[in-house]
Amino acid sequence: MIESTLPRAIATAESLRGLLDGRVFLPGDPGYDAARTPWNVAVDQRPAAVAVPTSADEVVLVVRAAAEAGLRVVPQSTGHGAGPLAGRFDDAVLLRLSDFTGVTIDAERRVARILGATLWQDVAEAAAVHGLAAMHGSSPDVAAAGYLLGGGLSWYARAHGLACNQLVAAEVVLGDGTLVRTDADHHPDLFWAVRGGGGGFGVVTALETRLLPVATAYAGMLLWDGTRAAEVAAAWARWTHGLAPEVTTAFRLLSLPPLPELPDFLRGRQLVVVDGAVLAEDDRAAGLLAPLRALGPELDTFARIPAAALTRIHMDPEGPTPAVSGHLLLEDFDEAAAAALVEAAGAESGTTLLSAEIRHLGGALGRPDPDGGALDRLRGEYAGFFVAVAATPELGARGRADAARAVEALSPWGCGANFLNFSEEAIDPASAFEPDVLARLRAVRASADPQGRFLANHDLG
Repeated sequence: MIESTLPRAIATAESLRGLLDGRVFLPGDPGYDAARTPWNVAVDQRPAAVAVPTSADEVVLVVRAAAEAGLRVVPQSTGHGAGPLAGRFDDAVLLRLSDFTGVTIDAERRVARILGATLWQDVAEAAAVHGLAAMHGSSPDVAAAGYLLGGGLSWYARAHGLACNQLVAAEVVLGDGTLVRTDADHHPDLFWAVRGGGGGFGVVTALETRLLPVATAYAGMLLWDGTRAAEVAAAWARWTHGLAPEVTTAFRLLSLPPLPELPDFLRGRQLVVVDGAVLAEDDRAAGLLAPLRALGPELDTFARIPAAALTRIHMDPEGPTPAVSGHLLLEDFDEAAAAALVEAAGAESGTTLLSAEIRHLGGALGRPDPDGGALDRLRGEYAGFFVAVAATPELGARGRADAARAVEALSPWGCGANFLNFSEEAIDPASAFEPDVLARLRAVRASADPQGRFLANHDLG
């Protein structure tokens, strides 16, 4: 492995300064602070240098220059999940791919080619022109690459499984600076690994993923006042048991700050929300949702909407945001678990969490994909994700404690596993992968990057 100290790293990073027509920034340079700052601005990244490439050729150039300088490389698209990297790469070049974007749609093959750090909203809109849908997540400004490398949990997931297993090809810069194309017939072990195995195998410069023949979906949200939390949580828990796989939803307890940019009906309120999508005709979708609608929500936006609009039904914050979070996968979420969640994170709990969320898994997510990659299914029937805004270090510490309290409250229903996309702190990789899968991932990494050039959010150990 590469050994380096910060002073040596900064000194050797000087050799990169002239690359990319000035788009390499060292500490003290104008532009360094802006370039090093991730989407999650609660994470303080201080690399030896930041390089901002705009093409695969420039990625190759930086990787080779970093190797000559004895520096490691950290690829990063938006930096939504930057937390696990905190304090780990002051001897590295941060390779920010934010200026390397683009998407093209092959409508006949129903395949999207996605470059660098292209955001899901851009992919969704490009696909929608052809009456197609991408298996994006719940946020419009997450980049496709990191999401797909970690697995990818979409609003179509219970019907179609993990998004990573829709990949048909990837282009990757390896540790020696070579650019390879990998698919089922070329570098098949690497192709297997990038489908849900996280980063660390190289720099992904392009991905090709299948699209769904979905132009519209019956999607939206149901909203109640926070005083209804216990009732609605229990009802949602009952409703999800035995639910048709066409339905993918999330249950959330929201504590919204009194921000002026929020609409009046949201500002400063404690709320209960169920949102998601139903891949069925309107009459069947309405029938499936009827038990929740019978609870008399204050707001009901479920309706047939364009597929590209699904990126915003979750109301995830857009633009850089300071956040801390906690996560676990659950074997079950029954009425007792619902009560435990409300006690730990409901309106009367005193929590500082912005959102306490349970995603319904199961369906295709729980069945091994016969043609899948490293992550061919998710352990657990539900996923818990608890997030707080960390505008100050004090709020960050309180948020972490409140997220940990929610995780602890639901731990009796946990399955001892984690999902990379929701893990924003360092985890034991054995909690994300079965032993045989982890051993194979380590072997692929050793082959693709024998010098340990690349650092990923989650270290395979």
